[in-house]
Parts: sequence; C-alpha cells; structure tokens
Amino acid sequence: MNRVQQVFAGGKAFIPFITAGDPSLAVTEQLVLQMAQAGADLIELGIPFSDPVAEGPVIQAADDRALYGGATTDKIFAMLGSIRKSCDVPIAFMTYINPIFTYGTDRFMKNCREAGVDAVIVPDVPFEEKDELQPYCTKYGVKLISMIAPSSHDRIRMIAAEAEGFVYCVSSMGVTGVRQEIKNDVAEMVKLVKEVRDIPCAVGFGISTPEQAMQMARYADGIIIGSAIVKIIGQYGEDCVPHVMEYVCSMKNAVK
Repeated sequence: MNRVQQVFAGGKAFIPFITAGDPSLAVTEQLVLQMAQAGADLIELGIPFSDPVAEGPVIQAADDRALYGGATTDKIFAMLGSIRKSCDVPIAFMTYINPIFTYGTDRFMKNCREAGVDAVIVPDVPFEEKDELQPYCTKYGVKLISMIAPSSHDRIRMIAAEAEGFVYCVSSMGVTGVRQEIKNDVAEMVKLVKEVRDIPCAVGFGISTPEQAMQMARYADGIIIGSAIVKIIGQYGEDCVPHVMEYVCSMKNAVK
C-alpha cells in the first residue's frame, strides 16, 4: 500500500491546502509539520503561479505573495527535502501545466519522487490530454489525480475507470473560494464514480465550516479545504501558524 492509499485507510480523510511560500517557505514548512501532527491525512501544496486559472481571489493573492517573496519550484523542492527528514505525511502538489512544462516534465516528476511528493493535481489538463503527463508520473511513481465536476456528466464514468490514487470531486462550478452553500451534486458524482470502481473520492472547492465538512463527509471519502486556510494565512502573515492550527483542528474533528 502506497502513501496515497493509506490516506483513506483510517476513515474519512482530512486534506488541507496551502500555497507554498505564503507568507514564506519557512512558515510553509512549519505549517506542513504542524498540520501533519494535528492529523492531516494528506497535505496539498500549491506551487505559486502567475495565472492560476482555477483559483479564486484568495489563492490568487497567496500566489502573488509567494512569488513576490521569491518562492520558486526549486526552493519548494528543497523545502520538502527538509520536511522529509522528520515527516512522512503524504503530499500532493497542486499546479498547472505551464510550470511543469517550463521546468521540464521529466525533471519535474523525477524531483517529485526524490522530494517525496506522492501525487500531482493539474486542473488545466483535461482527462483527454492526460497523456501529456501520465507517462512521466508512471515512470517516477507519482500519482496523477483526476478531477471531476458537476458538469462532467457522462465523462465521470470514463474518468473514474482510469483514475489513480483518488478522484478529486469539485463541489461547485467556478473557481476556488469560500461558499455559503454547497449543493448536493457531490452525492451523485460520488455515486457515479463508485458504480465504476471502488476508488476514494475527496471533495474540494468551497468547504469552509465544520457543518459543511460534516455534510460533505456523508458522501465522500475525504474533504479538501483550501481557501479558508489560505485566508487565515493572508490575515496573520508570519504569525499565522497558531491561528491556522486552531482552525485545522476544528475541521479535522468535524471530518472525523
């Protein structure tokens, strides 16, 4: 059993997202270590990018802060090398195809393996074009996570048949961001996936309150929370760690 499979072995998975380098790589490292200690089952790290098309204003601002602060892909890999000296929490990169191509796809996936990155999530690569990445992911043992949305319709079964690791279920149309209400399209999406195969489904986009997390956990195997955490980081900057941890612990309890 690899680390991504282990994420869902103990029940409902809690998956927090943060942007690497926001407010600094040193703080990112502390957040990863402390979220792991608090029980995060997998941590999603965003590689800052100047044109993050799937992100709302909260994470766009985090990307800008990280890039302005000098975060680069190489520095993020180096930070992960430091994290892996004491922490084996599963880690997934959330990035876009342009940074991977610019870095060099083979080199990027090779460095993922060497830095202990377990999976990659690339929202702007549709299922039909996944062969741009899949051979390199397979070569280096990095899981390529498939995404589905309420608009995927008949494609859900096709995507589920070839998905690996887990299926990322986008709860709402549009970009990332905190939402007051989340529709129950998730239940139908998960049902369609499970009809094809028994692969874990994790839900993200918009979840911010314990009540929403508990609601989504009724249907899904895992809950992904990003913008609400990134908003706290943006509010408190270098002093964000205890505030993030208070929120993370409350959401972890709600998911479980």
